[in-house]
Amino acid sequence: MSIAKKAGQLGLLAVAMFGFGFALVPLYDVFCDITGLNGKTDNIAAAAAKGVSEHRQITVEFITYQSAGLRGEFTPSVQRLSVHPGEMHRVDFTVTNPGISGQVLRAIPSVSPGRAAAYLRKTECFCFQEQPLDGRATAVMPMTFYVDEALPADIEVFTLSYTLYDISEQVAVQGGNDGGQNG
Repeated sequence: MSIAKKAGQLGLLAVAMFGFGFALVPLYDVFCDITGLNGKTDNIAAAAAKGVSEHRQITVEFITYQSAGLRGEFTPSVQRLSVHPGEMHRVDFTVTNPGISGQVLRAIPSVSPGRAAAYLRKTECFCFQEQPLDGRATAVMPMTFYVDEALPADIEVFTLSYTLYDISEQVAVQGGNDGGQNG
């Protein structure tokens, strides 16, 4: 086998690997939607709660993660919050970018136990869209939510976690491949 043919095959393999890596997040989203695994929450805003159920108290824990290579910090304003079903709450998440170049960030939510995800109602969330962040900047990103009164009685505590990804390269690739339709 010639060196040129081998180099061509390796180049094709590299392109295929890049394409597969680029498709992993959407494929994971589809998998979670189909199976209901990992407590993925819908990226749609919920309607306001109908009433507050003061006879019951739920503990919501907040955890943040950053994908590998993401610089800066990503933290919730509180680690744990006691809420009554139907009661609106706002939790702010702070993200910092110590670098000089800007980033475009995407937060992927997860709820544990997964059954609780169906009862978490977000009316506002930074996870609904991409979050641009300038270099050497800090942003406060709000998440407003309530817990549906229909949450099963055996769930007294659940955890809402967010993993933050830098999607700057994917956004740049998508922006450069619009075929001039946006100009």
